[in-house]
Amino acid sequence: MPIISAPYEFNEEDLYVDLDSVLGSPLYLKCEGFNFTGSIKQKAAVEMVEAAERSGALAPGRVLVESSSGNLGVALSAIAASKGYRFVCVTDSRCNLASKRLMEAFGATVHTVTEPFVDGGFLAARLAHVRSLCDADERYVWLNQYTNAANWHAHHRSTAPAVDRAFPHLDVLFVGAGTTGTLMGCARWYKAHRPRVRIVAVDSVGSVAFGNPPAPRMIPGLGSGVRPPLLDETFVDDVVLVPEPATVQTCRRLAAHGFLFGGSTGTVVSGAARWLAEHGGGERLTAVAISPDLGERYLDTVYHDNWVQGVYGAGALAPEHPPMVLPLPQGS
Repeated sequence: MPIISAPYEFNEEDLYVDLDSVLGSPLYLKCEGFNFTGSIKQKAAVEMVEAAERSGALAPGRVLVESSSGNLGVALSAIAASKGYRFVCVTDSRCNLASKRLMEAFGATVHTVTEPFVDGGFLAARLAHVRSLCDADERYVWLNQYTNAANWHAHHRSTAPAVDRAFPHLDVLFVGAGTTGTLMGCARWYKAHRPRVRIVAVDSVGSVAFGNPPAPRMIPGLGSGVRPPLLDETFVDDVVLVPEPATVQTCRRLAAHGFLFGGSTGTVVSGAARWLAEHGGGERLTAVAISPDLGERYLDTVYHDNWVQGVYGAGALAPEHPPMVLPLPQGS
């Protein structure tokens, strides 16, 4: 029986959902949404905070600040409350209202950027705002999840080994790409310990992470308007791009079977299903996809008909938007 005294002390490492009956293809979904703060971002948040404490950068009286589209901000809010730090989250207008309210409930201050930069979109605008806060007050400590090696170390230390313990004969691992912390941590571990396992990154259409053209994205979590500094494509075997309507359709397909997952999970599952359909060749591969979050924070967006149709059009709920399996850009 787990007993904890701080919210960051509990991660659910051993829960998987068998999606074969839902998708018609074998896929095990590693559920990270039951971590105490509700997402896989709890692992990176703890690792980065504790690294900053060990280095002396973070100490009593300092103020944590970070850019987040939602889940990391919630995790850091809970950790900051537990440890007695002030926390300022810089997000943007795409952040779910539920995530903002959770952060505020933990005592965090939320700054919402409403105008994207022409070059780099909302992420570039958020990063500029964080830099301005740090320049104005020396008490601010920016963890910078986009360049912080502790981000991927968390998954190298815990997430990948946990998958390996559960599936020692794994063939393919699907991981969503945002900051690429989860992707790089898992990919580096597998290339070192199980190099035959294929690592497939799942990204959103409109993200520039893998050298594809930018386009508006409305579902927070995966994707990036700026190339992730942590990304090393030599550790990635394939990339699948998922249009956001396909994310919505997959989330709702899972919900129709009683599984309410978040937008990032819908993207990963959609991309994994498409990759398996194209690469399975009749062979039953052992495949795992990492689910970053659950769906309660998306009730007003992904699971709201008016929002979906207002953003993507009246036909958005029809199955017309298949993911695309792409080769990695040459020379990137």
